[in-house]
Order: sequence, then structure tokens, then C-alpha cells
Amino acid sequence: LSSRVRTAATLAAGAAQASADGQARLQKSGCTACHSEDKKLVGPAYKDVAVKYKGDAAAAGKLAEKVKKGGSGVWGPVPMPPNANVKDDDIKTMIAYVMALKK
Repeated sequence: LSSRVRTAATLAAGAAQASADGQARLQKSGCTACHSEDKKLVGPAYKDVAVKYKGDAAAAGKLAEKVKKGGSGVWGPVPMPPNANVKDDDIKTMIAYVMALKK
């Protein structure tokens, strides 16, 4: 295989692993009790979050803070509880996964 093909395959494998890691951490952290990838449950769908924050350079920081501290009002009246026990690295991985989703 050419180096370009190997590089593309390596990048694709890395992206697939990152996606699987993001999904697994969302499930492990209990996020999927209120959120799903493509439909609103108690909270917004991950794809809707990705669309809302697309192009916002500060989105990852805003979303990480929202995960840690909780909040309400952005997506309706139901508050999201704080998730202070979720590790920062896990939050970063979960947010990267959510922001990579396409509508």
C-alpha cells in the first residue's frame, strides 16, 4: 500500500476509535439516560447540540462547563444536573464526539 493509503486508513481507524470512545464514555457517565444521538429525550439530541454550536470556537469550553456544573434554559425548562464526578478527559472525549456528529 502507498503511504497515502496507509495514512488515510490510519486516520479513519483513529476517528472510528475516537467515536467509539466518545459513545462509550457517554453511556458510562449516564448521559444516555437523558440524551440520544438523533432525537430529543429529556435533553436535546447530540446532533442538535452539534448544529447549535457548529463554528463556535468556544463551544468545547462552554459545553464542558455545562456538563460539570449543570444548567437550564438553553434547551427548555428541564435542568441538566451537574456531573462534577465525570473526569475532565472523559468530558473532552464526549464533547469531541458530539461536535463531530452531522445532522
